[in-house]
Amino acid sequence: MAQLIILGSSNAIPTPNHENTHMALVTPQRTVLIDCVSTAVVRLEKAGVGINDITDIILTHMHPDHVAGLPLLLMDMWLLGRRKPLTIYGLHFTLDRMEAMMGLYGWADWPNFFTVNFSRFPADHMAIVLDDEHLRIIASPVKHFLPNICLRFELKNEQKTFAYSCDTEFCQAVVDTAQGVDILLHEAAGAIAGHSSASQAGEVAHQAGVGQLYLIHYPTGRFASGDLVAQAQAQYTGPVHMAVDLMKIDLGS
Repeated sequence: MAQLIILGSSNAIPTPNHENTHMALVTPQRTVLIDCVSTAVVRLEKAGVGINDITDIILTHMHPDHVAGLPLLLMDMWLLGRRKPLTIYGLHFTLDRMEAMMGLYGWADWPNFFTVNFSRFPADHMAIVLDDEHLRIIASPVKHFLPNICLRFELKNEQKTFAYSCDTEFCQAVVDTAQGVDILLHEAAGAIAGHSSASQAGEVAHQAGVGQLYLIHYPTGRFASGDLVAQAQAQYTGPVHMAVDLMKIDLGS
């Protein structure tokens, strides 16, 4: 069975119960990690996902609350005996900087390190990230402080689709990329520069005609405020949910 596991749901400031936003798509063929925060190793274990089961990693953008855990994850994979290759996908801007970061850790000198393939895709509207007989992933640039993407996932066997939009101001690219998906996960950090409110997430869901909306990357702990679900429902009449840590969303068999 294919599942989307929410490993973290908070915005950039995590709490003990809400880690920074990241997630894993688990299918019979692949396990795809979407972003990699500081405690990804711990969250994956809690979710029952072995770190060496991960086949692919997608990095949305080069902000620390989305990628800071990647060096530790790679090191732990190596220490646990990984030998099979791993592919990491992202924009040129993102992966160039990630390779430079790994260089600072001296990973070229880690003995018997497994193969890591960096797969760069262009910052084009509806660019193909991955496309095989089971899964198609599409990315489009969004409006943030530095190059960033939203993502569309098409599970061919299950005939299910979902889209994920992390840090972005309201923009047409998200509406286009999420058009008609079964599930949209959209940030609700607030109507501030580089981000969207729950109301704006609801407007995206309305314009894209999605089946369900999950709010994610929202303020948590002492920073939490307001009824985000109600704010989204003012713009979108479909089902609205709060994504929470370790939630599992079934995507069919």
